[in-house]
Amino acid sequence: MDIRVLLVDDHKIVRDGLRTLLEKHPEIKVVAEAEDGRSAVQLAKKLLPQIVIIDIAMPDLNGIEATRQIIADHPDVKVIALSMHSDRRFVSEMLKAGAQAYLLKDCAFEELVTAIRTVMSNKIYLSPGIAGIVIESFVKHSAKAESSVFSVLSDREREVLQLMAEGNTTKEIASFLNVSIKTVETHRVNIMTKLDIHSVAELTKYAIREGLTSL
Repeated sequence: MDIRVLLVDDHKIVRDGLRTLLEKHPEIKVVAEAEDGRSAVQLAKKLLPQIVIIDIAMPDLNGIEATRQIIADHPDVKVIALSMHSDRRFVSEMLKAGAQAYLLKDCAFEELVTAIRTVMSNKIYLSPGIAGIVIESFVKHSAKAESSVFSVLSDREREVLQLMAEGNTTKEIASFLNVSIKTVETHRVNIMTKLDIHSVAELTKYAIREGLTSL
């Protein structure tokens, strides 16, 4: 039985390379590709892949938020994060979002195949370097949660912040999210109040620093 895979990365050359390498394994079938998180959520809903291989830093909707939405809609889908980011916050939030594997992009290709087979067996797979980060985070974890964009803002507020940081107008954001302009304006006020940041330029810097966008 084929393992149905959805590839999600904003760089076509990466998707092309992954597709070529994965399809050398007869049991693995790439059913679709997406270049941003929002498209990934829609394709996952439509095609019901068994595996989603996804980057974190992407336009429109980042990989962490996309993973949350995919897992919320389809808990049986296995998500594998394939990222250049080894920062503890990204790893932690990706795993909290429901990813079952986290690999760095400089890993050997066969490690990705191993990760696919591991998560298909309902097990977690972490690159060796990532495993060390997760263990260190667990050991150092304190009762006081670390303040970050993921603990301060709601899911929808993070979506709005990313779209703002990427230069979209209020009208464009409303269209993207299928909500009213007034709703977007309310979210923007709430975001600025919660973060105590009151200019789009500073919000953009914050979004980049927190990994919501890679601009």
